[in-house]
Amino acid sequence: MKPIFVKGVGLVAPGLQDWDQARPVLCGQASYCAAPLPMLTPKLLPANERRRATLPIRIALEAARQATIDSEPDFDRLRGVFVSADGDMGIVDRMCDTVATDPGQMSPTLFHNSVHNAAAGYWSIGNGSLASTTSLSAGEGSFATGLLEAWTQLASRDGELLLVAFDVPAPPPLASHRPMISAFGCALLLGAEPTATAFAELGISLVSDRKETTSMRRCPELERLRRGNPAARALPLLAALAIGHDESLRFPLAARQFLQVDMKSIAA
Repeated sequence: MKPIFVKGVGLVAPGLQDWDQARPVLCGQASYCAAPLPMLTPKLLPANERRRATLPIRIALEAARQATIDSEPDFDRLRGVFVSADGDMGIVDRMCDTVATDPGQMSPTLFHNSVHNAAAGYWSIGNGSLASTTSLSAGEGSFATGLLEAWTQLASRDGELLLVAFDVPAPPPLASHRPMISAFGCALLLGAEPTATAFAELGISLVSDRKETTSMRRCPELERLRRGNPAARALPLLAALAIGHDESLRFPLAARQFLQVDMKSIAA
């Protein structure tokens, strides 16, 4: 299958506040130390939208900003694929509480942010872009599904595409039914063709009856993060990109079906 190319990376997680700070940790050259998320202020948004943006939206926008800041893509043409297993469970909880206690007081802002494509909408507003976006959810396989969707779009239509994956823990009592250890967001700026800014090539294929090969065995804390947030399933690929060594990874998609990603580093 036709490969796609990585041109930028963004990362927002406890102790991994951006790609530059995270690379030595993912390479094993520095210890991982979980820390509170930094203050996330989506400056690309107008003041009103900035006030309305919830934590999942802020994480998605920050990861997207990091992935695009060096390549400076044409935002009018940059398509987006936004993936989240659960969306904004904090909004869901508040809406359910309002429906149960005082339905007439439902906030338009809550409803506005409840849709699954809210983060994609804020991204389009912030960049003044009319380029198409796709918002997906596929449970634990959301990141792999998003990567497959990104490859499909780039294989059928040249250009660049931004893949953003993000998930945030739910508040109680939803958290007991959907446990998640911490927030996580990442973004990949992908292209159909190699350019001067591309630093890795990704070959994508579907395989069956194989074992998953996407753990973070060298760092138990990062492996716990990977297992504890659906968006963090991206960590093994991010680690391979940070190290710069060719590697093959298999991400579970569905029963007995895996997405195989063959990464090849492109020398600067």
